Amino acid sequence: MHLTALAAELGSKPAVIMGESGQSISYAELERASNRIAHVLTDLGLRPGDHIAILMENRLDVFPVAWAAQRSGLFYTPVNWHLTVAEAAYIVDNCEATVLISSSELAALADECARSASREVTRLTVGEDLEELASVAPDIPIAHELEGCYMFYSSGTTGRPKGILPELTGDAFGTGYAIDHMMGTAFGLGRDTIYLSPGPLYHAAPLGWSMGAIRNGGTAVVMERYDAERSLALIEQYGVTAAQFVPTMFVRLLKLPDEVRRSHDVGSLRIMIHAGAPCPVEIKRQMIDWLGPILVEFYAGSEGTGFFMVDSKAWLERPGTVGKALLGVVHICDDDGNELPVGEVGQVWFGDVRRFEYHGDPDKTAGAWNDRGWNTLGDLGHVDADGYLYLSDRRTDLILSGGVNVYPREIEDVLILHPAVADVAVIGLADDEFGQRVHAFVLPSDETLPGPDLEETLATYAREHLAGFKVPRGWTFLDEFPRLPSGKILRRKLPVS
Repeated sequence: MHLTALAAELGSKPAVIMGESGQSISYAELERASNRIAHVLTDLGLRPGDHIAILMENRLDVFPVAWAAQRSGLFYTPVNWHLTVAEAAYIVDNCEATVLISSSELAALADECARSASREVTRLTVGEDLEELASVAPDIPIAHELEGCYMFYSSGTTGRPKGILPELTGDAFGTGYAIDHMMGTAFGLGRDTIYLSPGPLYHAAPLGWSMGAIRNGGTAVVMERYDAERSLALIEQYGVTAAQFVPTMFVRLLKLPDEVRRSHDVGSLRIMIHAGAPCPVEIKRQMIDWLGPILVEFYAGSEGTGFFMVDSKAWLERPGTVGKALLGVVHICDDDGNELPVGEVGQVWFGDVRRFEYHGDPDKTAGAWNDRGWNTLGDLGHVDADGYLYLSDRRTDLILSGGVNVYPREIEDVLILHPAVADVAVIGLADDEFGQRVHAFVLPSDETLPGPDLEETLATYAREHLAGFKVPRGWTFLDEFPRLPSGKILRRKLPVS
């Protein structure tokens, strides 16, 4: 898992290929480029445990910078380039970056972030001053290489995003992390892997798994932006063997015309990994019917604590499960912290996991841990007699209507199957009589007109598939949803009037 050894073995083999431009970087080139940037960072005075921020689109330049930080024992935070100046500046300042590296296209945004920081931030731009400094730096490893780590920011569903600060291991570079090894042992990534990454590199899974594919000697094909049909074309073009999608991408794939899906040969796929959000049962069935039993789901958080996994065979026997624990021990507890029996829904806690903290937020950190050393991500769920975990919803999303718990996910899983629905989010709105009432926000599919007729069509459909108290009492049609970096809908920014 040492990039130097991989470069010596694999040489000109592509480590990364960009899906749209076709630009690539070989293992040997990645080794030299990341070494040079590591020397630049060291010459700037950065030492293990220090922090850099990266502000770039999905582009090839991300990888030499990330690997330079990784082999220098640094923390590195990729910043969502869709954020406003204030939002991006908050992350750059909060993560305590002393160096901010950007693309030339995002240089103005990066300059604003650096100017507003509470400490001095050195600005470097790929292809410009960073290239000048790197061109005269050695292309051999720095003297004392240590494993660094990315520090991503949580989704920020209840306020400003929080940095997830792991403990640096102090291990020599090349040791890798548990997830890197698991990609090989549990998911089969190796020298013959062509891994498709369709998501934004400022999110944990797209960057972390692309780098993990490289750690295991494979090639990462990275999409500049997600497009359903284009992803199928790339699978066919490069003979992709492994890919990782989120359920929203599945929905968009399944809503492509049949003739479009049939026109692309995706037979090279050996594993289709999915995570990032709960997947509706029927959507997953349709994906398995189409691709075969190659879907593998995992449930984890950017916090890197518990990790659950289930393959298609086990899932078909237990529809809806997110798997059994590979890392951590699951505990289901009530509001008082008492463990609940099999089958009862409660808050999901993970025991026997590595420690992390939310950077600069001791209150949120304290809320994520209990006095037994267990950690929670705030999800609700239950386990069956065989230890398989099933998620119900996030505690913060739960709707309490007339004294009855209503789980938005259950309603969303029904509505997303209607052909007029491209995406949907269900929330609870304040109600004088019931406390909360169920309300649905709908993104209509192409060529579907929003309005009273569609509202009645969807309400009728919901009544056919759901208990009466779960049927939305109000509907709002949107042109687009506010989203988190992971693609999840940002519920707190839905236009509630």
